[in-house]
Amino acid sequence: MELKGIRAAILIEQQYQELEVWYPYYRLKEAGAQVTLVGPEAGREYPSKCGYPARAEAGIREVSAEDFDLVIIPGGFAPDFMRRTEAMIRFVSDMAEQGKIVAAICHGLWMLCSTQALKGKRATCFFAIKDDVINAGARYLDAEVVRDGNIISSRKPDDLPAFMQTILQAARERLSVTAAR
Repeated sequence: MELKGIRAAILIEQQYQELEVWYPYYRLKEAGAQVTLVGPEAGREYPSKCGYPARAEAGIREVSAEDFDLVIIPGGFAPDFMRRTEAMIRFVSDMAEQGKIVAAICHGLWMLCSTQALKGKRATCFFAIKDDVINAGARYLDAEVVRDGNIISSRKPDDLPAFMQTILQAARERLSVTAAR
């Protein structure tokens, strides 16, 4: 239970990529973190690209950045729907501004493109949105995972092991800093 005390949000919306939600969800739970699926509306089911449902345990308007230590933004087509909800953009922006861990994979970087979080940072993403990431102010790298401060990014589901190892390390660092206070 190395991450006991860590509070993680995983954003969900329709058309999410299954592995990019459930792999982090169970890895974080296995490590002892408290994990909450956060969608536009609490209690609503959001179908994945293949129809696999994820029920939002909390609605985005009911939570704030102060409630969490980290957020994971999965890909699929979900980020295109997520950024249509101003509260989701504000939440991600607040997490980044507060120096909390903001991790996005694949098309999840679209959410970061709708904030100021990528300006001056190094990042990776699914190649199809590379121009969006660059236009949002990031220096694009083609790597399985890129960590620049509190921003963690990966390209695709094949990169999930490296993505999660980096998130787990960042969460351990956050715990040790909190414990030292």
